[in-house]
Amino acid sequence: MKLRILILLAALFAGLDQAHAQPAPACRTDREGAFELTRQTAICFEKGLAPLADYLLEHTNVETASDRISSDPAVVLETDPALADEAYRLDIGTERIRITGGGYGGVFNGIQTLLRELPPEVYAKACPLPVRIGCTAIEDAPRFAYRGMLLDVVRTWMDADAVKRYIDLLAYHSINKLHLVLSNDEGWRIEIRSHPELAPTGGFRGGDSPVRAIWGKWEEKYGGYYTQQQMRGIVAYAAQRNIEIIPEIDLPGHSRAFGSVYPEIRCNYRPDTVSTNGYDYRSAWCVAREANYGILEDILGEICALFPSEYIHVGGDEVDMSQWERCPDCRALMRRLVTDDPHRLEDLFMERMAAILEANGKRPGVWNEAVRTGAFTRRSRAYGWESIEACLDAADKGYPTVVMPGQYFYFDMRQSQHEEGHQWAAIFDARKVYGFDPAELGFTPARMQHVAGLEGSFFSEAYVSHEPEKPDYMDYMCFPRICALSAVAWGSGGEWEEYYRALHDRHYDRLAAMGIRFRLFPPAVRYEKGLFSASTDDGAEIRYLVGDSPEEHRYMGPIRTDNPHLFRFFTRYKTARSPYVADKSFYRTAAPALTLTSSMGESRKFPYANASSYRGASCTARACREGDWVLYAFDKPVACREMFLQTGTRHLPKYILTTGYAEVSYDGTTFERVAELEKGAVTLRPEKPVRAVRLVSTCRDNGTPYVMVQPPVVKPVL
Repeated sequence: MKLRILILLAALFAGLDQAHAQPAPACRTDREGAFELTRQTAICFEKGLAPLADYLLEHTNVETASDRISSDPAVVLETDPALADEAYRLDIGTERIRITGGGYGGVFNGIQTLLRELPPEVYAKACPLPVRIGCTAIEDAPRFAYRGMLLDVVRTWMDADAVKRYIDLLAYHSINKLHLVLSNDEGWRIEIRSHPELAPTGGFRGGDSPVRAIWGKWEEKYGGYYTQQQMRGIVAYAAQRNIEIIPEIDLPGHSRAFGSVYPEIRCNYRPDTVSTNGYDYRSAWCVAREANYGILEDILGEICALFPSEYIHVGGDEVDMSQWERCPDCRALMRRLVTDDPHRLEDLFMERMAAILEANGKRPGVWNEAVRTGAFTRRSRAYGWESIEACLDAADKGYPTVVMPGQYFYFDMRQSQHEEGHQWAAIFDARKVYGFDPAELGFTPARMQHVAGLEGSFFSEAYVSHEPEKPDYMDYMCFPRICALSAVAWGSGGEWEEYYRALHDRHYDRLAAMGIRFRLFPPAVRYEKGLFSASTDDGAEIRYLVGDSPEEHRYMGPIRTDNPHLFRFFTRYKTARSPYVADKSFYRTAAPALTLTSSMGESRKFPYANASSYRGASCTARACREGDWVLYAFDKPVACREMFLQTGTRHLPKYILTTGYAEVSYDGTTFERVAELEKGAVTLRPEKPVRAVRLVSTCRDNGTPYVMVQPPVVKPVL
């Protein structure tokens, strides 16, 4: 009797936590008793559900699957057409576990809920058997039919195994759409048999490729592509896991890689390539060139045949229309259309793409810019990325809309002020994702009628310069933000504190078993009256670093020090770690007066005064060549404990001196070489006051039209 009570209580409390750590079931009723899952337990399934039986076998390590119902203890997979397609019932009795779905997707969703009832080791496919599962009855269905994640495999190449791993992680979190970006300015990732040289050439950048390196891996030929056979395998792998792959071929802009392989698709004028050291930086298809549509019929025809999805995403974002305005053929086309607005050319181009897709039995997915005029077909699906307002606008125009504004759902954004990542949309962590509430953001019931669902995204510009051979950076940026996305896309969220408690009490162990290198929330750190104290609310182990030493120390209690700027604290838990946290003195900077000059000329739009006055970034007039330099000349000698000098953007190494070194002068005249640049930047820790620093290029190019120069970050002596 005592054992039965303990089992009941364990199941009850586990269920309460799980309701918030993962999508919360609409209805759950816990009962007395338990089902014992052993290796001899049979998995019985109805016709059409054999792939799900195989999936469950693989995760639970039971030995038998059968399409006949057994009288012995069994897990039964079945469908009920009275349920919505992705709705399910999970009934755990003492002799049977019955998973009933409205369709294949509903049964899969029920399996995911069953896995969450098992020990975390099930996600490592090492479920300890036998295991007792508390009896319960759960009924549930998703809030949105579209629960998506975008994965950019162009900026950072990810092979088929890496994509399948990502699919597994999405499936565990009830994500059912994978928006897979296969083309962009920096590469082409899918075999096209009608144009056999496209992927083998455009799938690589750097080295002898006509596509120049831009984000990282500058000293090698970098990239890859999927054969159509490989992609069919990925599509099938995803389908088994209830995930539809929606491919994106970004048009008519973001096509520099394609234009580098086939220059004839670009507009009919000679570009100025002086600033880019001979590289044609144009990125748009010529709308007026009729032959381009024949090429696109070939390509999109193959894409349509390869992917079962009803939708093919064809881009429509961030088109540099100045190229059309300079093109005599495009200007002539605008005259025939009786317009001087190049947006009408985009409308025309996208209409041609929609017609090609319709001829192949497909519909277009497009970014929100493509529906801004309201002229595009309502048979399309709009993806609202720029802002909440862009999503509302698309919904107001009657477009089925995927809501994915960058300030909530772009998981390449940094998660706190001093972490890695972009910041153009926002700085946010999983808490903000979980707090996404459409009703509070202007989505009225009428607008919600046009909301297809939610989508997160991971654009991979920064990943390529963070050891892309390992998943660590991508994992850290995506999790637990994907967990929070899953919760609000499936249900309607709730109180953060309750969700967060269940997240760290239960789901962290699951994430670790999945092998995810996820992010922990940072510890709370306080320095007062010479004493450092640190604490955490998730049970993770607190560690700290002192000075420049990489040696980690376990935090055992308050630390007395007169040098708080030397300490950085963080936490670890299994496969996870938090960002560093430090006292405000660690981040304190000075702004010594300086003059900035360069051998590469000066941008009129972003003059050197921006960086020298610490107001923002400056740009040169052209890209770097070997021997070019950037000079920081300080008005007075600068004594500091650290000086960080950076070319490129703050958040990723683009527009940089790709290779080079730093020279320091202590008298303003004589320079000595002191360090090599890393990702276009250098950190100096001078032992005496510095009068000037010169960054010298040893590269011939950086793949862009200029070098960006950031204000120096100078940390004073404390």
